[in-house]
Amino acid sequence: MGVFSKLFSLILAAALIAGVVLAVQFWWFKPYSVELFYKRVFIRFALEDPELLTRLRVLEPLGFYFHNDDLTDVSPAHERKLAQLSAQALETLESYDRSDLSPEEATSYDVLHWYLQDRVEGAEFMFHNYPVNQLDGVQSSLPSLLLSAHQITHPEDARAYIIRLSKFQEKFEQLLEGLELREQMRLLPPRFVVDRVIREMRAFIAAPVTEHVLYSNLAEKLERLQDVPDGLREALLQDAKSELESSVYPAYRMLIQYFEQLARRPLGNDGVWALPYGGDYYNWTIRHHTTTKLSAEEIHSIGIDEVQRIEREMDELLDQQGYKQGTVGERMAMLGDDPRFSYPDTEAGRAQILSDFQTIIDDASTRIEPYFHNRPAVGVEVRRVPEFRERSSPGAYYEQPPLDASQPGVFYVNLRNLKEIQRYTMRTLAYHEAVPGHHFQIAVQQERQDLPLFRRVLPFTAYVEGWALYAEYFAKEMGMQDQPFDDLGRLRDELFRAVRLVVDTGLHHKRWRREEAIAYMRGITGMPESDIVAEVERYLVLPGQALAYKIGMLKFLELRQRAQRHLGSRFDIRDFHDAVLNAGAMPLTVLDQEIERYIDRARSG
Repeated sequence: MGVFSKLFSLILAAALIAGVVLAVQFWWFKPYSVELFYKRVFIRFALEDPELLTRLRVLEPLGFYFHNDDLTDVSPAHERKLAQLSAQALETLESYDRSDLSPEEATSYDVLHWYLQDRVEGAEFMFHNYPVNQLDGVQSSLPSLLLSAHQITHPEDARAYIIRLSKFQEKFEQLLEGLELREQMRLLPPRFVVDRVIREMRAFIAAPVTEHVLYSNLAEKLERLQDVPDGLREALLQDAKSELESSVYPAYRMLIQYFEQLARRPLGNDGVWALPYGGDYYNWTIRHHTTTKLSAEEIHSIGIDEVQRIEREMDELLDQQGYKQGTVGERMAMLGDDPRFSYPDTEAGRAQILSDFQTIIDDASTRIEPYFHNRPAVGVEVRRVPEFRERSSPGAYYEQPPLDASQPGVFYVNLRNLKEIQRYTMRTLAYHEAVPGHHFQIAVQQERQDLPLFRRVLPFTAYVEGWALYAEYFAKEMGMQDQPFDDLGRLRDELFRAVRLVVDTGLHHKRWRREEAIAYMRGITGMPESDIVAEVERYLVLPGQALAYKIGMLKFLELRQRAQRHLGSRFDIRDFHDAVLNAGAMPLTVLDQEIERYIDRARSG
């Protein structure tokens, strides 16, 4: 071997050794830079959640697909493992000197520190949730993963889909282990949850296997694939049928059986105050969802004040439109019965609703340019909530696009009962869920290549929902809510979010009965009874989550007013929106610091 060949071999060997040393340090010890640590944290947590990886599609562009045939572990042991990972990550993060970081790095530090600290503080309540519920329980979110997020562009993707079907039984056994542990700890769900999920699961497996949505979904996706031999397509469908029969249906029967025996228990419909350590748990959920230090009592008071303020605005508008008699709630109920604002309860009516929502969103997308420097590249589509989820789903929700932008964002509309959809409320809902609300904010965040990956994907409820509610308000300022009835729809929804502050704290802090909360909400808002019941039951299942909307919106408005006050003629709404959106979702306390930095930059510039 020549001298140069030996030298090259030595250099290569040294490089390989150095690479191994760096890899070992990266994975097992403290990385030499905080930026590398951010990457490790994301990778470690993401690898524990293959379902999240499928939704994000962060590995597929790199050629990795190993996660797409697996399901996320939901066993108690895995929950404890995740809590331990959070504690270890927080300890490592705190070993870095924050004062050595640049302002942007310090923001990343603060966002991650808040997130990890929150998880560590919440670890003692890891079993206080209801993993099977009428909103987003495992029994409905798992099929939705396969229906909407699991893409099939090659026969191997179909095989991964089928392997996931084969793992339903294992996942539900893990789920059942956690439910039985909660039962031992006296952490039982409300009566209505048990009744609703039993009905939902029975309906889910009522159809013959070959008519089941998980079978027909695979068949439709395979039909769209090019160059798949008929023999292979039939073999894949036969395998799917077999797994539905041997794993999926038995898994649901097992879970139904458990809830049927639970239904024989003396269950109530109380707030979390009735659970062991329920008061402490609720205080944590307030911090978790609002990312503030506000108390339940303070939030309840804010809610009452906001209800009164919004009622005064609505009262004036209703008077101007000829609705003069009765409370605001009573007059809004009359408005809801006005046939001018309803769609025909037909399939044509449903199709028109979806089309009209898309038109509103497309129009908003063309009118926002003067108010934002950046706009998302990926689009948003309006779709119907899958029929198997209609009964228990909210009136609408948004599903973000994957990181590789291989699919658009989706605004799902629930068409179970067209009386729930009034024309004068549609603009506000579209602005909230799509543009300039959820889709706009989340897509911009995901497309920020200069942010650490964890900041492109972490959700913080008060920021995300607060922005969407701010977007409703700002849409009016843009001139997109200039019709009186559309503005009444906007105010009704803002009133609804203010009422949430009162009702959520009422149920979980002041120990209101479910019926008391329903009566209060009906009297204030005039919403249909079915909507109100669904909302109150949502608050009982997701304590504290509903507080984030109005608290977040108030913070965005406060920050904008602060920037306007300090900058005067230098204030540019586009720059303010950039400062808010380009940093990605974050706790409101960190957002406050971020806007202070923006104000200082604008002053000095």
